[in-house]
Amino acid sequence: MQTVTEQSVPKVPTLPDAQTITHVKHWTERLFSFRVTRPRSLRFRSGEFVMIGLMGDNGKPLLRAYSIASPSWADELEFYSIKVPDGPLTSKLQNIEEGDEIILRPKPVGTLVLDALLPGKRLWMLATGTGIAPFASLMRDPETYDQYDEVIMMHTCRDAAELEYGKQLVESLPKDPLIGEFVGDKLRYYPTTTREETAHMGRITDNLKSGKVFKDLGLKDGMSPETDRAMVCGSLGFNMDVKTILEDFGLREGANSEPAEYVVEKAFVG
Repeated sequence: MQTVTEQSVPKVPTLPDAQTITHVKHWTERLFSFRVTRPRSLRFRSGEFVMIGLMGDNGKPLLRAYSIASPSWADELEFYSIKVPDGPLTSKLQNIEEGDEIILRPKPVGTLVLDALLPGKRLWMLATGTGIAPFASLMRDPETYDQYDEVIMMHTCRDAAELEYGKQLVESLPKDPLIGEFVGDKLRYYPTTTREETAHMGRITDNLKSGKVFKDLGLKDGMSPETDRAMVCGSLGFNMDVKTILEDFGLREGANSEPAEYVVEKAFVG
């Protein structure tokens, strides 16, 4: 009679909808990224988000909305997070290590998807802080470059170190063996800081209103509803301010059910 050893018994998940952490990287004292195993049943569009979390002190799941930073074709799921010392979830999540488990509800939703925009020529991705996460997904999706002649990633943080996640990603894409040929020279990166002095300074809203970004990139001033499309992800105040600017350019807000010229992620603030 064969004896079942401890090693031969499959590991049973200890959390509901459990996935395993495969990689963790701390970018600054405030920012980190991590990858987890992908549920076999999960299908999502680049730019969407899911609910992830850990068990709370009360024994119930503590979940928050997190954009998937990896593209829809990736074998693993990547997330990019801020660390909040007294945050109910992030105070615990920032301590995860490879091999740990998290809860991941495989029901993706969101408005920062290509389907929610009408066809155009130039796509603007406008993000502050960890709001770059859904764009990290879209920038790695070949369909983004099939649909647009030019993709501009505007990202603003307080200092240069907080831009590093996006900077390294953008710089790696043209040479990426899987999607480099799609990216080519279509992707343009416009990072700015608001505290530390760098090559480009200022808030996204100020650089749009003043026209500085258009001048710096050698573009005709302003955006046009005939050619320009935009996606916005940041704090509630940032989202509202950018919406006003985009509408002053004549762009209309779209949705999955009614595509238009720009979309904003309302589910959470980045």
